[in-house]
Amino acid sequence: MKTVYTCFSTDVIHDGHLNIINHAKEYGRVVVGCLSDKEMIRCTKFPTKSEEERMNLYRQIDGVDEVVMQNNMLYDDVIKALHPNYVIHGDNWKEGAESAIRTHVEGLLSEYGGQIIDVPYTYNENVKKIDAQLKEKLSMPEYRRKRLRQLIEMTPVVKVMEAHSGLTGLIVEKTVIEGDNGKLDQFDAMWVSSLCDSTAKGKPDIELVDMTSRFRTIEDITEVTTKPIIFDGDTGGLTEHFVYTVRSLERLGVSAVIIEDKTGLKKNSLFGTEVQQTQDSIENFSAKIAAGKKAQLTDDFMIIARIESLILEQGMEDALKRAHAFVAAGADGIMIHSRKKDPAEILEFCDKFRADNNETPIVVVPSSFNTITEEELAEHGVNIVIYANQLTRSAFPAMQQTAMDILKYHRAKEVDDRLLPIKNIITLIDEI
Repeated sequence: MKTVYTCFSTDVIHDGHLNIINHAKEYGRVVVGCLSDKEMIRCTKFPTKSEEERMNLYRQIDGVDEVVMQNNMLYDDVIKALHPNYVIHGDNWKEGAESAIRTHVEGLLSEYGGQIIDVPYTYNENVKKIDAQLKEKLSMPEYRRKRLRQLIEMTPVVKVMEAHSGLTGLIVEKTVIEGDNGKLDQFDAMWVSSLCDSTAKGKPDIELVDMTSRFRTIEDITEVTTKPIIFDGDTGGLTEHFVYTVRSLERLGVSAVIIEDKTGLKKNSLFGTEVQQTQDSIENFSAKIAAGKKAQLTDDFMIIARIESLILEQGMEDALKRAHAFVAAGADGIMIHSRKKDPAEILEFCDKFRADNNETPIVVVPSSFNTITEEELAEHGVNIVIYANQLTRSAFPAMQQTAMDILKYHRAKEVDDRLLPIKNIITLIDEI
């Protein structure tokens, strides 16, 4: 009897999945693959059920003969093991980023005469409702908040891109590419930066934008996205205020807050010693971390300590001393920062910290030392890489040049070729 294989990565079975199974039964014995968690997160999806729960769900579908685990989004493992006569899939994978997967599968099957069966994608009101409900579930605080910890466990390095509005959140959420290895790739989480939030509001980055306004930015993003959020908490403010910030962020579904060990009026770290900046004492900052940890109500939320010693030229030993002290105070992660273009001191810190601590996540923001790759950073024990301001910095010169050209030519024709069609923007938003 011929074998028909299909892969599911869903937590809920709807008419579209049943249609696939019904078509598959016509061709032979039906085997359903359950895409693993690690591969799902690379395909713009995040599981709300465990792998075993999903496998049991698929086993209960009438017409399914066997369920297996698929550990490779490109199907290499299952096709090698099963040699299915047919791979059946909705025809939506013929376009967009997923078309790369279809091309790869087609090549694997052609080696022994297997075929792809493309089934017209089912999109009725029932399917639309279930998809909307699943997305709404993913965006709920109790699911979103724990996702960063899960990602740290599931992926070699968590890739984080800044978002400062609902629209930039959608860009981070929906940008998917075919990577060098043929697999799909995307950002894992979003960084809500005080610099970018302030800039979007036309304000200086000196903690002038209050927390109420910054929480509104978070709400704008959470309303239209599902990815976890890391919040830039600047210095955290007074300890008495920080405990309330922690609880507010938890309620909003934020996964982590990063606070820096400086005091006084906030000044951007990239100025280094060019402007007067005061580093907090180890004792005071540790007390702030401990108070925040005591105040939080869930185990999911993370407080990450950002160490400014290298920025302020206080030396490697001071940075390491602070890192170990802040972990002892309860910090769930350590962010080490540098404004040098050479990543050597960052890598030195990571290596020395990892010699004593293999568990606490390390966070870096490679804005100045931007030649190093995520893979190279991961080799030195880095868990989270934050691209902290690139969307803001790319948008400003483009908008400024457009404004200048319209003034110059007294019409918009000369700028039109470099503008995104308004239809594309509407489509991006209408897909919510």
